[in-house]
Amino acid sequence: MITRSGLAVAATILVFGVGGVLLGYPELLVVGAAAAGAMLIAGAWLLLAPEVTITREVRPRGVSQGQKAFSVVTVTNSSSRRCPPIVMRERIGARAVPVAVSALPPGGHAEMGVPIPTGRRGLFEIGPASFGHSDPLRLVSVWHHRGERELLRIRPLVHTVAPLPTGGSPDMDGPTSDSAPRGGVAFHSLRPYVRGDDLRLVHWPSTAKTGQLMVRNNVVPNEPTMQVVLDTSATPYTDDFFEDAVRVAASLAVSGRVHGFPVVLITTAGRQVPAGRGAESADKALDLLAEVEPQEDDPGLIALPGFAPREVGTVLGVVTGQPSVEALAAVSAVRRRYSFVSVVQVGERFGRPAPRVDGALVVNVRTSDEFAAIWPPRGNR
Repeated sequence: MITRSGLAVAATILVFGVGGVLLGYPELLVVGAAAAGAMLIAGAWLLLAPEVTITREVRPRGVSQGQKAFSVVTVTNSSSRRCPPIVMRERIGARAVPVAVSALPPGGHAEMGVPIPTGRRGLFEIGPASFGHSDPLRLVSVWHHRGERELLRIRPLVHTVAPLPTGGSPDMDGPTSDSAPRGGVAFHSLRPYVRGDDLRLVHWPSTAKTGQLMVRNNVVPNEPTMQVVLDTSATPYTDDFFEDAVRVAASLAVSGRVHGFPVVLITTAGRQVPAGRGAESADKALDLLAEVEPQEDDPGLIALPGFAPREVGTVLGVVTGQPSVEALAAVSAVRRRYSFVSVVQVGERFGRPAPRVDGALVVNVRTSDEFAAIWPPRGNR
């Protein structure tokens, strides 16, 4: 690729060469020939391209909004001759960040950390890197691409909040099921004695009635499953309020897992992270929320009936913008299939109270920061 200086030299060749021929001035021909010689040397110089390898490591691989992240690029001179200084460009999203690399001896390497802006949630492509090679007079240059592309997930900001309210349990010990782990304090059923059972658990009246040793089957009470549903349709959101909704959903999903509840994260587009506990499950939820975007063809809240559980004991938390009355009616339609329902609406501009949704706790806030300041509402703390 010819540079601006190269274009000027090329113009010199043309003007002085033609002028010297037409006007009969050998001096002009000498100047034109000198310019042509410079271009030939520049072209030959490009044949001696630096032989370098470029590797990259994104540190860390996943970050939250506002946290520091770097693309650590290592340039290694793989030739047996000295590599002159080069200018490298590291592509971060749509930007190309220039990086100066000093001269490298044979086998030498240099490591540079390129800051990655993390102010916006999303999935960002890092790379490929490229470096420029030019002649000493900067008449021509050529760019070489090296290194693979990598992806960086920037997760949403998470507020420290309480988990979804459960509405309590009708059973003092908590609900139980056949799949609950044994050894808890909640009585679930009677079962035949097996070797190793504590004899203090023998239920003598049943043993006398059946003629077989029967013991109390005590299990760990089931903790309610928390289902967080994020409305990913475009209609309820204006401006940048979808980002607030994502932060609210992330905060509720992480809080439930931190407090030991199994949490299912679902988007109205149908993407979901199955029920899980702990840090690994929370990471999967945040990775999903790093990628979500509002879509015009997303069904929104009318998709809620398809997510309702078959078993009792699930609490629902819906996170949305400012949906229509018809869309909110879908929440009331599924209310009986959950033990407790909460709705968080973001994007409220005028401080209006939350709309009434039959059988549901509703909060109406402007931003995720306002949500974190009031959650859970008074009376549900």
